[in-house]
Amino acid sequence: MAVRKTNHRTAKAKSCPDCAEGQVSTTFKVGGRKKRESHDHQEALCLTCMGTGEAPESA
Repeated sequence: MAVRKTNHRTAKAKSCPDCAEGQVSTTFKVGGRKKRESHDHQEALCLTCMGTGEAPESA
């Protein structure tokens, strides 16, 4: 008997609404007493999706 072929489409994961790639870029403050914003950015792990880049299933 021949094996039946089935078309199973996998659902694409929705991207995270906050980061879309797993990391967020933030500015940071430098200096002694008078903290001033640096023009540099640092990458941080997105806390919404925990770095996966996919939207969490529980809303």
